[in-house]
Order: sequence, then C-alpha cells, then structure tokens
Amino acid sequence: MASLQINRRLIMTPGPVAVDPRVSQAMSNSILGQFDPEFTNIMNETMDLIRASFKTKNKWAFPVDGTSRAGIEAVIASIVKPGDKVVVPVIGRFGYLLIELIERAGGEVYTIEAPMGEIVPQEDIINKLDEVKPKVLALIHGETSSGRLQPIDKLGHAAKERGVFTVVDAVATYLGQDIPVDEWALDAVIGGAQKCLSVPSGITPITFNDRFSEEINKRKRVEKGIRTDRDDSPADYITSNYLDLTQLQDYWSDRRLNHHTEATVSVYGLYEGLKLAIAEGVEQRARRHSYHHEAMKRAVTALGLDVFGDADHEMQMVVCVKIPEGINDAEFRGELLSRFGIEIAGTFGAVAGKIWRIGTMGYVAEKHNLLNFITAFGVFLQSKDLDNIDPAAALNAMTEYYDNNEI
Repeated sequence: MASLQINRRLIMTPGPVAVDPRVSQAMSNSILGQFDPEFTNIMNETMDLIRASFKTKNKWAFPVDGTSRAGIEAVIASIVKPGDKVVVPVIGRFGYLLIELIERAGGEVYTIEAPMGEIVPQEDIINKLDEVKPKVLALIHGETSSGRLQPIDKLGHAAKERGVFTVVDAVATYLGQDIPVDEWALDAVIGGAQKCLSVPSGITPITFNDRFSEEINKRKRVEKGIRTDRDDSPADYITSNYLDLTQLQDYWSDRRLNHHTEATVSVYGLYEGLKLAIAEGVEQRARRHSYHHEAMKRAVTALGLDVFGDADHEMQMVVCVKIPEGINDAEFRGELLSRFGIEIAGTFGAVAGKIWRIGTMGYVAEKHNLLNFITAFGVFLQSKDLDNIDPAAALNAMTEYYDNNEI
C-alpha cells in the first residue's frame, strides 16, 4: 500500500497555516515516556518558552492537549461555575463561541456587541463591568471572522481593580502581535499553535497568574485512583475531567501526578516552534507580521478590491476584502484551490459570502509567498471579466512596498 501523499498548498487563510519544516523535523523524533527525565526537561523548557512568548513571570504557563478550543474551554470550565456572571464583548463569530462555552459551564452571560468589522471601545466594556459586577470578563483579542483587533491594554487593570478575572482568547494574535500579559494585568490568556506560531493544531499554550490559580483551586478535585489524603473534593468541583486546569497543574509541576497520557510529539512541535519564535524575537516577529500585512493590504487595494472593516483596529495577520459583485464566494475559492493550489477563507455570520479573509501568518508571512499569491490571485480574479481589476498594479504595489521598506 502506498504511503500517504498530500498535494502541496499555499495556505493563505487565518489558520491553520503551513508548518515550519524544522517543527515537522522535531516531531519526527522518537517517542519518550511522559515521565522520562529527558521528556520532563523538555516540558520545563517549554514552560519557560511559553512564559517568554507571553512576556510573563507567571508560574503557570503550559500547554493543553487539544486544539485551541480545548485550551479556551479548559480555562472557561475551570473559572466559571453555575450562576457566575460573565461579561462578553462580541465583535464576531468567536465571541459567540465564548458565550457557548460559558453557558455550558452554567454561567450567566452579559454581552456588549459591535457590528462585524468594528470593535467595542474599552470604556464601554469597563462601564459594563460596573453595571453587571461580574466574576469574569471573557473576550477575543483578534477576531478572525472580521479581521478586527479588540483593544485590551486597559481592561486587565480595570478588571483587577473591580475584583474581576480576565480571560483572553489570543489564539489568532499569539506571536503575531505583542501580548504583554503582565504589563496588561491579564489573568488568563490562551494562545494558538496553528496560526502565527506555525505549529500543527492539537496543542494549545496558555498562561494564568497566581490570582487565577488560587480561585480555580477552590474547586479542585483529583480523580479517585490517584487521589491522596492531601486532596480535598469540594461539592462544586470542576465538572470536566480532561479540561480541569487544576489537575493539569499537578502534571506540569514537580508533583508530576498522572492525568492523561501526554501528547509527547505535539510537545516536541510546540517546543521547537516556540524556540524558533523566541530566537526571532517577540517584537521582531510582530513587526514581520505587520510588515507583510501592510504589503498585502496595499496590493489588494491596487488590485481593485475594497478592504473590509474599521481601519484603525486591524489584525496584523489577516486582510479582509469585500467580494466583488457577481462573484460566488465558495465557487471562486474552490477554483482557486483546485487550479492553483491556493486556499483563502470565507467567513461567518452577517458577512458570510461577502468578504474573503487572506491570512499572512507565521511561516507563510514571507515575501515569496505573498508575491506568488498576489500574482495568481490577481490574474485569476481578472479572468472573471470584472471591471477595474488590475493584477499588474497589485504586483507593482507589493513589489514597490518591499523595495522601499524594511521590517
């Protein structure tokens, strides 16, 4: 039987994206046992790298085995119990995901919403905290469904002053934009592997501070079979076993208490990806994403497309453009993939079928990838007999930007 062979793609979506070959190589290493000292050393180094990536001194910085949603749900399920009030600013599809997870945990959700393409001013969110007096403020930093960046630099301090815990989904912005966790006084932050970090989906880096840890450990229950006399079992324990952060703390610390079988190969990949990111530099990596985002934005504008959304609050790793009249979203993207091996993304909700999302994330955010993309994308769009589509102008705009600007 022939081995699995996958066709090469140029993935220009907001994730998942192409994996750095050095990460793939790291993941091909031999399996180690989850308590092998060589592996626990890798675990400790991975925790240090996660701390550096979030610019935090938090003791608790480790990965959750599972896709980004697992990391988000682990944080929500551990901090929210039935009856807890949670404020959720919603600026797109993934704000509604937070609502879903909070409601499943039994929380009472209070929303403050903005139309797709806009953000919620921080002052409005702070006023909502004063009105509701919640236990938790949960929000999305980078809303990929609309390409908007929600300002959060004031919210951690404001929440802390009010005794509110902050939970930030930074899955899409992690290591593509600077997220100084300690400086912004954020309690719990979830990163993403499969976007700007360019690591395969299936493992999720998170961090949380001692204040957050103290709160969730009030509900800690160690499962029977590994429980000791030192372990209490409160009546309102965290209902998820697999996504119980308090039990994961026992594995990702000197106690090394067995929980689930660790996804060792995924840890290898995360470790290698983080090493590469930290070697590049957190600020430099953010500058690289901003640099290529600007190149793409100039190119699609010169091509004849309109950029979607509030220009003052753009994510640095995804460009949203309005789909020209007469173009069927799914058909165009399907042809682009089948004929050119290039993938872009549609979106969700009120603007589904109306905008394309073009990602410039991680390993993809390099000149040759963007130049190859805009050439094929522009020529293919022109073939649809649209007015005012100019692929030569798009390529010239991108080339001129690269020639006259450095990261």
